Amino acid sequence: MKSVYNATDLPAKELYEVFSTNGTLTNLVQEDNGKTPAQRFRSEDGVANARGRILGGSSMINIGFCSRAEDKFYRESGIPWDKDLVQKAYQWVEETIVFQYNLSIWLSILKQALLEAAVGPDNGFNLNHIVGTKAIGSTFYEKGRRHGALELLNRGELKNLQVAVEASVEGIIFSNSLPSKDQVTLTAIGVIYSDSKGRTHQAFVRNKGEVILSAGAIGSRQLLLLSGVGSVPDLSSLQIPVVHHNPYVGKFMADNPCNNINIVVPFALDPSVVQAVGITSEFNYVETLSYNLPFSFPIYFGLFPNAISPLNTSLATIAVKIQGPLSSGSLRLTSFSGVRAGPIVRFNNFNNPIDLARCVKGVRKDGDVLKTEALEPFKTRDLQGRESFMFLGPSLPKNQPNESEMERFCRASQNFGITMEVAWWEGSGW
Repeated sequence: MKSVYNATDLPAKELYEVFSTNGTLTNLVQEDNGKTPAQRFRSEDGVANARGRILGGSSMINIGFCSRAEDKFYRESGIPWDKDLVQKAYQWVEETIVFQYNLSIWLSILKQALLEAAVGPDNGFNLNHIVGTKAIGSTFYEKGRRHGALELLNRGELKNLQVAVEASVEGIIFSNSLPSKDQVTLTAIGVIYSDSKGRTHQAFVRNKGEVILSAGAIGSRQLLLLSGVGSVPDLSSLQIPVVHHNPYVGKFMADNPCNNINIVVPFALDPSVVQAVGITSEFNYVETLSYNLPFSFPIYFGLFPNAISPLNTSLATIAVKIQGPLSSGSLRLTSFSGVRAGPIVRFNNFNNPIDLARCVKGVRKDGDVLKTEALEPFKTRDLQGRESFMFLGPSLPKNQPNESEMERFCRASQNFGITMEVAWWEGSGW
C-alpha cells in the first residue's frame, strides 16, 4: 500500500494535520507471542475474547459480518445525524470492502431452516437491519481473501497520508491553552509512539489539527488512562499524573455475548463465513458459518492405533447474539507500565435480566431451527439406529421450557466461541 512506512524509518519528531491512533491476517489459534495479529485475552469474569494488534484493528481478525445499524440506534443516540451523509458513508465503505456472492451449501440450508423456524420473511440480500432472514455483505472476497478497514486508506488522498506500521502509540501529548481568564482548555496536540526497535517518536498536529483515537473500545480507553485522563483516585493509585479528571473513562464496557452450538457434520462440508443471518423480533441475531477443525486423539484409540494424523472434522456453528447489551462492566489498568500490559476488562454479561431473557429466547429459537426438515441430513446415526445431532462442546438443554436450565446454558456457553480452548464430544438426543 502506498503511503505506508515502517516506523523505524520515520523521524523522531514530525508535524501532521491529523493523527489517528490504531491498535498494534489472521489465525486465532496461533500462540500469542506478543507479535501475532490477534491478542487473545480472558475478561475478569471469564469470557474468552480477542482484539487485533494489526493495521485495520479487529476488522482484520473478525468474521467479516457486514450489515447496517438499525434505525432505533440513530433515534435513541441523542445525536442529530445527517441521514444523507450517513447513507453516503455506508456506500463509501461498502463500495470498497464489502462483497456479495452466492451462499455456500451450508448457508443456503441454514437460511431455509431459519425460515422454517418462523424467522421471516425472506429478505433476500439486504444490508439494512430488518427483521427476518437475509443474506448479508462480507468483508471476505469469494476466494477467501479478507478486506479490512485499512483498505479504506486507499480511498484517501495518498499524497496527504503517512501510515506508520510496526509501531505502538504509548500516550497522548496534551497542552493547556488559556482562551480567557476564566476558562482553561485542554488540547491534544500529538502522540508519543515507539517503533519495533524500541525508539521513541513524537508526532504533533499543526494548528487546529486533530488527534483521533481509533484504537477500539479497549485500546482507546487504555490510552486515555495512560495519558492521565480518567478518575483521579484510580490514576493516583497507579502514580499516573492526572491531566484531566473524568470518572467515566473505562466505565460502561459492553460487548454483546455470543452463545454457540457446534454441530459435527457427518460428511465433508466446505468452509463458509457469515453471510446469512436471522433477525428476530425478540432482539436476537442468529448467525452461522462452517469450518474444518483438525482433531486428533490424544491417547491410544482402538480404531486409530497410531493416532498420528489428525482427522479433518467438518463443523457447523450456529450462534445467537443479543442486541445491545444493557449489561455493562469496566476497564482498569493494572500498572503504569505501558500499552503492552493489557488492562483488566469486565463485561458483566447477563447481569441485566433483560439481556438474560433475550438470550433464553434466542437459544430457544436455536432449538426450533434444529427441529426443521432442512437440518435432518446433518444428524448422525448411533449404534442403536437412533438419529440425533452430534455436538462439539455443549449441546442445547433438552428441557427448554425450564427457565433456569436455559439461563444456566446462556451463562456457561458464552465461553465457547468458534476457536475453542477446551472441547468435548457430546451426543445430544436432538
